[in-house]
Amino acid sequence: MTGPEAFQQHRKLLFAVAYRILGSAADAEDAVQDAWLKWSAADRSQVADPKAYLARIVSNLALERLRSAQHQRETYVGPWLPEPILTTGDGADAVTGAESVSMAMLVVLETLSPLERAVFVLKDVFGFSHAEIAEAVDRTEAAVRQAAHRAREHVRARRPRFPADRGKQREVTERFLAAATGGDVNTLMDLLSPDVTLWTDGGGKVRQALRPVAGAETVAAWFAAIGTVTYQGVAPADMVAELTGINGGPGLVFRGPDRVIATVTFDFDADGRITSLHNVANPDKLGAVARALGVPGPVA
Repeated sequence: MTGPEAFQQHRKLLFAVAYRILGSAADAEDAVQDAWLKWSAADRSQVADPKAYLARIVSNLALERLRSAQHQRETYVGPWLPEPILTTGDGADAVTGAESVSMAMLVVLETLSPLERAVFVLKDVFGFSHAEIAEAVDRTEAAVRQAAHRAREHVRARRPRFPADRGKQREVTERFLAAATGGDVNTLMDLLSPDVTLWTDGGGKVRQALRPVAGAETVAAWFAAIGTVTYQGVAPADMVAELTGINGGPGLVFRGPDRVIATVTFDFDADGRITSLHNVANPDKLGAVARALGVPGPVA
């Protein structure tokens, strides 16, 4: 197998690893491209396992990018949310494992140290050995085992153990979309957990809440207004909302005549009630969704 063929065979895996480490599709694509440059320049005759070798390269590149991005994320305007990706149709092949790529999981991974995050992704999501990970992140096996344990305990403490089944999630999302576009506050209230939280990410580029919006009544009122207000210059009559797969679960894409405007993803409890919503409207974070849908990229 030639160098380009070997790289292409593992390209989707490399993107999946980098995206989970970084939470950014654009940065993950850049890391994969940088990995290709390193792979092209390497003495591949000495590479016994191209998959492990490439995973090591992209993990290192993603870690470097994550560390350099930390200050920017800490000083971000409003909540920082991961960049959404479509996981239906053409976008589905880019990632594997719905739970590990969910918006809620990626938000939890943001609370780990860069090392813990990389170790968790490589071990718990993709099943690499401690020895392989130690080589990838330039740490001892003992340090990797400790980081993996800390990360696993941290994630378990913050993720629901018994989420609703996929069919129930889709049904609730469909009802939510109908109620939101129809201004039906009562139905929205029925679908939302009493202590639901809405996180919105406009990045200071578009009008969004700078702090989490909490409580079923407030969140319901927020979404019931969708069909009555002009947003980012798009009148309600020109706004299209559709249900699609986003980050491994059912989500909503809102778009105007010429661009994607926002995405909304959901987290559910065991009974199917919505416990949290993640609304991404920062134009810089909607490029991957726009490309997957074949529409022009968002404009800031």
